[in-house]
Amino acid sequence: MISQTEENYLKVLYNLTSLKGEASVNEISKQLDIKMPTVNSMMKRLAEKGLVVYESYKPLKLTAEGKKRATLIIRKHRLTEMYLFEKMGFGWDEVHHIAEQIEHIQAPEFFLKMDELLGFPKVDPHGSPIPDTDGKIATDSYLKLSDCKAGDIVTFMAVQPSSEELLKFLTNRKLSLGLELKIKQVEPFDGSMSISYRNKENETLSNKVCEKLLVSETRRKNS
Repeated sequence: MISQTEENYLKVLYNLTSLKGEASVNEISKQLDIKMPTVNSMMKRLAEKGLVVYESYKPLKLTAEGKKRATLIIRKHRLTEMYLFEKMGFGWDEVHHIAEQIEHIQAPEFFLKMDELLGFPKVDPHGSPIPDTDGKIATDSYLKLSDCKAGDIVTFMAVQPSSEELLKFLTNRKLSLGLELKIKQVEPFDGSMSISYRNKENETLSNKVCEKLLVSETRRKNS
């Protein structure tokens, strides 16, 4: 059994290492807003439990068991977000802080039943993949909207990384997953885009927003 605090460290370490395979104590300290000596002490404790590879002044890595524990926490979090969204009517911008609390429940049968009631979803409300019961995560090769060109027609699949502010911004513009987007124009100076969808003909999105919207290719210009 590991504590709620230890689970939070594992989840942060997983997110930091998912791209480059390792992370530093300083990165974890900044992410959690916790002093470095405290982070060091926790890393030693997790290393003793076989969850983290820890050596002084060297990058941190998760062990295979540590990675599995982390992804199973993420599974509980994303399943909870989907349940709150689909079954309880919460907005996709409202579910994160609630799921942060529920993810620490140590009752596998609770989350198995939640999964069943939802019909075994593959993604959460933000399009992020839900790990399976073994902690394995499927990967999809989506494009960033910012990498697309004028004339492309794409489908909005995920928001990554998401934040409450960004999700509220998208909600206010009636942008939701599954929408087909047509790119009308890309501004060369700042990368902002003019797109059309539903009944909107010229909605302008900044490059900062477009960087965080993941899409699947429906049709490319001149294809």
